Amino acid sequence: MLNKSHFEFFSPKKYLDNAVKLFVITTLFYFFGASLRLIDELSLFWPLNAVLAAVFLRNPFLNRPFYYVICYSAMVVYDAFTTSWGWQSAIINLSNMVFIVVIAQLLLRYSRAQDENNWALNAFNLFYTCLIGSLLSSLLGSIGSTGPASDYRHFISLFADWFSEQFSTGVLMMPFLLMANWPQWKTLPDFHLSKIYPVLGVIISVIASVAVGGAGSLAFPLPALIWCAIRYPLPVTALVTLLTGGAEIILLAHSIIAIYPDKQLVVNGMFSARLGIATMAICPLIVSVSVDAINRLIKQVSLRADYDYLTGVYSRSGLYEALKYKMPLMHQPHQKLCVMLLDIDYFKRINDSFGHECGDVVLTAFANRLSKIVGERGLVARLGGEEFVVACSVFSDEEGLEIAEQIRKDIELTAFRNQQQTLFITVSIGLAATIPEEQTLLDTFNSQLAKADEYLYLSKRNGRNQISTANS
Repeated sequence: MLNKSHFEFFSPKKYLDNAVKLFVITTLFYFFGASLRLIDELSLFWPLNAVLAAVFLRNPFLNRPFYYVICYSAMVVYDAFTTSWGWQSAIINLSNMVFIVVIAQLLLRYSRAQDENNWALNAFNLFYTCLIGSLLSSLLGSIGSTGPASDYRHFISLFADWFSEQFSTGVLMMPFLLMANWPQWKTLPDFHLSKIYPVLGVIISVIASVAVGGAGSLAFPLPALIWCAIRYPLPVTALVTLLTGGAEIILLAHSIIAIYPDKQLVVNGMFSARLGIATMAICPLIVSVSVDAINRLIKQVSLRADYDYLTGVYSRSGLYEALKYKMPLMHQPHQKLCVMLLDIDYFKRINDSFGHECGDVVLTAFANRLSKIVGERGLVARLGGEEFVVACSVFSDEEGLEIAEQIRKDIELTAFRNQQQTLFITVSIGLAATIPEEQTLLDTFNSQLAKADEYLYLSKRNGRNQISTANS
């Protein structure tokens, strides 16, 4: 998911402010990448392009030639003060802009054609977009760096290293940059020691890669990363994958992970290693995307099964689940389980006179009103048609009757509006309550529901808009 925080760093109307911020960001990350150069113009890890591509993706209003020129100017100005490349600087930095523009435009075009909530999660699309951007950027950069008279073998070597760095950095960084969000401290889950086990597994597997060595050691973290994908949210998985892939690249470059034990790993030898790490990095993201999609589907199915589609209150099956798992937390020993069965009086007349659309509006408004009145004191469900039920824990019959009377009076005085029409309705209520004793709350509910149904019949027979109980 492309997450957006409540804090907006850029603003659509603050052109100068946006330009200054883009210039500063470009300069800072250019400096960071330049500090990681191994030889000549090549860098071990070049985060600038991925960062700027993510900035343009997360702020579509920035995708204007003016802002692209600002970023390009910052790169050229930095080189003018720190290198002696001359005209080559223009070509090399133009290749950086090719990666940024291609990634931003391709993914923005994809986002307009897909569900806005899902496009950034498509790991395959991100993978191939980085592939295209890296190929075009590296081709232009290599041609500009070597010149037309250069030995083709030097060009191939330079292109291979340039492409592998751009591609691996993009695949490692882009998922996290697109899904990262400012933490909402109030909503952070409780910490449990077991939650760090997958991260410990990643750390141990990287240590094992250093100890064992060889080409196969690069894949050691993969099982632990997949474990992270199953246990953690997608943004966390993306961050762990980024840190793991970056660590492996750095360890390889300094021969701490020895693929060739008798030979130091040189820059051109990083080509295969970088591609392997990037390919490995996409695997846990795909797993995480799949787990996220499955969890969303399960949640949607659960919502459809547990909640009434029209009114938003519990369905019958959802009420039964709540009585099993939620109600026991609300119910105290020696309390009575109070069951109220409610029926909107003469509801058929509303459908016949004003149409079923008006009837649906009344049902929805009635359910919302009922939920507000009951609040945290109990559970509200729609059993079907215009029939609703309330289950709550009370210390006495009088308390239950007081809640029922509050409901009856509130509904009687509430004006229900549909378009230009204002309707007033009443509700009949049957109420039954008892202490569960040896029975479960669900069994007690079922037995009291049958009694409440009998009392509801009495309310209707005696004139409606009233409450009937065992004592009435």
